Amino acid sequence: MAKTRITLALGSYDRHGPLLEGCIQHPKFDVEYIELDPQQGRHERFLQHFEFDAAELSFSSYCIAIDQGMPVHAVPIFPRRLFSQSQMYKNVNCGIQSPKDLAGKRIGLSGYQNTLAVRAKGDLTHFYGVDRNTVTWITPGKEVVYVDLPADLKIETRGSMAEIEQEFVDGKIQALFVSRLPKPFRDSDPNVARIFADSQAEEERYLRVEGYFPIMHVLAFKKVLAQKHPELPQAFFDIFEQARQRGMQRWVDPNWSMIMWGQRELERQNQLCSFDPWKNGLEANRKNIERFALYSHEQGLTKRRLTPEELFVAID
Repeated sequence: MAKTRITLALGSYDRHGPLLEGCIQHPKFDVEYIELDPQQGRHERFLQHFEFDAAELSFSSYCIAIDQGMPVHAVPIFPRRLFSQSQMYKNVNCGIQSPKDLAGKRIGLSGYQNTLAVRAKGDLTHFYGVDRNTVTWITPGKEVVYVDLPADLKIETRGSMAEIEQEFVDGKIQALFVSRLPKPFRDSDPNVARIFADSQAEEERYLRVEGYFPIMHVLAFKKVLAQKHPELPQAFFDIFEQARQRGMQRWVDPNWSMIMWGQRELERQNQLCSFDPWKNGLEANRKNIERFALYSHEQGLTKRRLTPEELFVAID
């Protein structure tokens, strides 16, 4: 019997290596993996045009899609995670010594509904005690899913991220929350730096207090596929878990990575964490999911606070 063909767009990470290399196969589904970065429009191409059967998707845009009743669902597989602390940057000439100094400032984002932006805004309020409503948010204006934002939100748009980054360098925008290294930082511009001088230490503190590694992306699929093939969500979960486990086994070789001391850093991570920070599944990530759903609702992106059960398919 021929396998059912499925197209799946996803990013290239070590945990996806075994999938992209063809090392993991499923007996009932022939999955065509399309290696695609968000900068190539992966999120928009899935949610706006349903160009793929499934995709690694922004957690934030996915929450909005569920809130708006779009015909998608997700498996509790979380391909991308990031702490917000090392993604917070400041103009060094604007008197910002700690997050509390961000109150009343102008902060650039790559998108108001960008998952890192939602995490950072929420952490700013809940972890650092800064009222995000005092902040003016500056974005390029383009979002994955359209949302009617609160009328009292202080938000401005610019023509591009390049324009926002230039205003950041000039000090007209005092801080920047983005999920990838901004160009001025990559270029070692003396006017910019991370808000936390030792961002890893601050992220380790966050991990100890909150007890989770924040989710950035989910594995979403067209709902009609699961109606036609009820076993598909479990199949997705199984192959991604197999790939993750296989990817981790590669670290047994201390020279597997180009990072000279990568294996020792992994040992340090294991000592730091009393749990698997990459573990998939609903229960293992309940607090993580609930916190993000709270952030999304508070920031006017969803009309209600979504529950983990309505966001993710139950997996055995």
